[in-house]
Amino acid sequence: MGDVSEQQPKKSDHRSRPTSEAFKQFIAGGWAPRPSELPGRAEVAPYAANRRQQMSSAHPGERIVVPAGGLKVRSNDTDFVFRPHSAFSYLTGLGADREPDAVLVLEPRDGGGHDAVLYFRPRAGRDTEEFYADARYGELWVGVRPSLEEIEAELDLICRHIDELPDAISKDVGRVGLRVVRDADPDVTALVDEARAQVEGVDAAAAVERDDELAVTLSEMRLVKDEWEIEQMRLACAATAEGFAAIARSLADAVAKGRGERWVEGQFGLVARHSGNGVGYDSIVASGDHACTLHWIRNDGDVRDGDLLLVDAGVEVDSLYTADVTRTMPVNGRFSEVQRRVYQAVLDAQEAGIAAVKPGNTFKDVHAAAIRVIAERLAEWGLLPVDVETTLGDEGGYHRRWMVHGTSHHLGIDVHDCAQARREEYMEGELRPGMVLTVEPGLYFKADDASIPSELRGIGVRIEDDVLVTADGCENLSAALPRTPDDVEAWLADLRG
Repeated sequence: MGDVSEQQPKKSDHRSRPTSEAFKQFIAGGWAPRPSELPGRAEVAPYAANRRQQMSSAHPGERIVVPAGGLKVRSNDTDFVFRPHSAFSYLTGLGADREPDAVLVLEPRDGGGHDAVLYFRPRAGRDTEEFYADARYGELWVGVRPSLEEIEAELDLICRHIDELPDAISKDVGRVGLRVVRDADPDVTALVDEARAQVEGVDAAAAVERDDELAVTLSEMRLVKDEWEIEQMRLACAATAEGFAAIARSLADAVAKGRGERWVEGQFGLVARHSGNGVGYDSIVASGDHACTLHWIRNDGDVRDGDLLLVDAGVEVDSLYTADVTRTMPVNGRFSEVQRRVYQAVLDAQEAGIAAVKPGNTFKDVHAAAIRVIAERLAEWGLLPVDVETTLGDEGGYHRRWMVHGTSHHLGIDVHDCAQARREEYMEGELRPGMVLTVEPGLYFKADDASIPSELRGIGVRIEDDVLVTADGCENLSAALPRTPDDVEAWLADLRG
């Protein structure tokens, strides 16, 4: 085989760029001066500094490399909207679409602790070709990029040009330990691996294990939210409630226009994009039997009078913290008798799960409380071949046919936050004030399930709220949205007029 790079198809450059010296001189002049005043310190800056201090204490004397990541190709030469890696955002405070290709380096100091240095590409002068010709960084293409001094003032850390990064990574490697968030940016990870390879005797596999340990540290740091994070979660939940209200107001249109799941998705997305960065994950908009597909994100079905509509959606605010809320509502505004019965069973399970969210309990206690109610209701309805205790035992699980998923997950800057945390800190971990969890039981009776009465088939219900652990219990951050069947019907009637 020849060089792989030689076998890749070459892309033609069809952009037309002016190249004359006369143009370069003309475009460089005639601009108003840039503002000289530096931005004030961001509200998040001291909180991000505290997080970096925790990281410094966890890995003393080591160089920690945390990339923001780069743009990701959607198709051909078009990219997705940029979202920085969550670890980068957590440690810097930069959210929304800032700053592609940036890298945070925690550089160990001789006397202990670390200096936080942010490497990124600042804006170029108007007399440079980058200003008008670079579609990735140029001001005329992507807007005004910040200067080094502006980011230093905003985030209260040291800033350097991204061109200095390779030397910063390789400096004193072998004498100084080196860790990187491996999944954030493959190019930066390659730089780190190349630097390590220059040191004789370095065990590459052991180095990757140390990187994995870094990911665990970052996940476990996020288990308990600080005051600023909790306020961001409140904002996300409030905006999400507005999005659900927009859905309720649009149900008649969703029925009338056809392909109503897409219409509902659009109504929520409009609110999410207007009030925040967008949605925190692909919205699930599932009418009728589609609600029995847990991750139904095609959202291409009709919304029909008489159906239940399950919507699982969350606004991601500009800081990248996201809500994650599910409501199941009758499209015509009124639950049928059997719909109400299933809905009430799920609500009872959720109430039991929420009651278990308190300091001293473990994360898995929330699921245990909710799933017991699910099993009890299924047994009452004659759907289980065994009794409740047997199905809840290790050799049972029959009830999970109709609720195969877990009841909770941590929530924050990722919708499934803290995903690299160790099992003993997550599933077995004790709940502590400042943790934010979802509580989301459900029942899903698929239309082709021949083991159940026909009246249940095609009914899917999930109710999900975002719950903050407090000193003496919990607070439902998404309580602005109704949950009881009577309150849901009254809410729909009010919003639909």
